Amino acid sequence: MTHRLTPRTIFLLTLPPLLWAGNTIVGRLVHDVVPPVLLNFMRWLIALGILLVLAGPVFGRTSPLWAHWRRFALLGLLGIGMYNALQYMALQSSTPINVTLVAAGLPVWMMLTGRLFFGVPISRAQVAGAVLSIAGVVLVLARGEWQHLLALRLVPGDLFMILATIAWSVYSWLLIRTTEPATLRADWAGFLLAQVGFGALWSGAFALGEQALGPSGVQWSWTLMAALLYVAVGPAIIAFRCWGEGVRQAGPGVAAFFVNLTPLFTALLSTAILGETPHGYHAAAFVLIVAGIVVSARR
Repeated sequence: MTHRLTPRTIFLLTLPPLLWAGNTIVGRLVHDVVPPVLLNFMRWLIALGILLVLAGPVFGRTSPLWAHWRRFALLGLLGIGMYNALQYMALQSSTPINVTLVAAGLPVWMMLTGRLFFGVPISRAQVAGAVLSIAGVVLVLARGEWQHLLALRLVPGDLFMILATIAWSVYSWLLIRTTEPATLRADWAGFLLAQVGFGALWSGAFALGEQALGPSGVQWSWTLMAALLYVAVGPAIIAFRCWGEGVRQAGPGVAAFFVNLTPLFTALLSTAILGETPHGYHAAAFVLIVAGIVVSARR
């Protein structure tokens, strides 16, 4: 399969990091009012309801989905059941800055996953791109002053984020290992619904386990309901739709570098919320991250 980085692909791979940046902030804001795994389950339950309206027949008796249910069960486990549950768990004890720092290693994990499990060689361009991209992330986290990095401390929640990043790497590679019929792949809502259907089952099972280990209630409010609606529609349906199509067009190795826009967007969103003005290091970081994307995409 030939991978190309076109303006449309760039848009498809840039929008998810923007939405995921908001997801990180929202996840941290509500971490005291709803258990993390339950939050993930409720999020995907809402997304499931929306997608059923758009593509409900994909679960019909004669649907081609059932011949490939094991593949979709695995995609649902990694991308739906595990990734965000682990991220929300990480935000219980870690900060959005630490979470984005750990997630910045995605290009490296993506390269290793492709090499070890899918036999994809690692190019020098990818290594150079990873160095440039991660340098941009570190510049954002340091806020332009390297001594700020000394204040960062890893906590147990960061381990959850490492596991989440590995799960996302495998999920992204599996997206382009097409085995299902082209008709199912062409229907974006049906393709996503097939994943979310199985993923909601995984998420529900994990949420039951969470409650069994330490029952805790939900502090309902309009703020929480708005947060649920956002994480169900933006970072879930829209971001997953764009990411899946972008990965198929650019390839997992190149797509991974776009995820490093998330810390930059997180900083900019925080700046907007706090009413502060952007700084020069934001522009410098953007240049480094984009340079990493361009270098990694070279053939």
